[in-house]
Amino acid sequence: MSSPVKVALLAGKAVVLLYLLYLTIWMATSYAPQTPGHQPPVLIWLIDTINLFIHEAGHFFFSPFGKFLYVLGGSFFQVLIPLVLAIVTFRQTPQHTAYPLFWTGESMVNVSPYIQDAPAMKLHLIAKGVMHDWNYLLQGHLDWAEPLGDLVFILGILLCTAAIATGIYFATHAYREADDTIPE
Repeated sequence: MSSPVKVALLAGKAVVLLYLLYLTIWMATSYAPQTPGHQPPVLIWLIDTINLFIHEAGHFFFSPFGKFLYVLGGSFFQVLIPLVLAIVTFRQTPQHTAYPLFWTGESMVNVSPYIQDAPAMKLHLIAKGVMHDWNYLLQGHLDWAEPLGDLVFILGILLCTAAIATGIYFATHAYREADDTIPE
């Protein structure tokens, strides 16, 4: 691979990773879907929209296993799908693992306000009169909502950060490896 192509590929990866870093910082400081006028960056909005469909599919897929798993299935599936994709990606093309890993972390960040909202139930759900998953799941333990939501949020941000570090590792590793293949 020629040196200008190598540099261009590394620069492209650097731009993507910097954007993911920006999104991670934005999520850590500004992610508040419960506030009126919440306007996430376009990529976060797109991922959250995909997450919503996966969340709802989770309810469907877990419905045969009883009400508790049916209700938990939405949030669980929302995090499980990108995590499985990250595992499969790592096994097949490890250098691309950063992207589904980032999605997994973002999905956790997306679930965290839903968990925290369990006592107040103020989030706008997809329809009026639908059950609030986390209010049902934490019945009798609604005081756990905030610390559990905080934990999921922090783990999500850490996973996004780990995804970026993974991307940096594989990008620099690929750059160095390509450097070794150039004849002198």
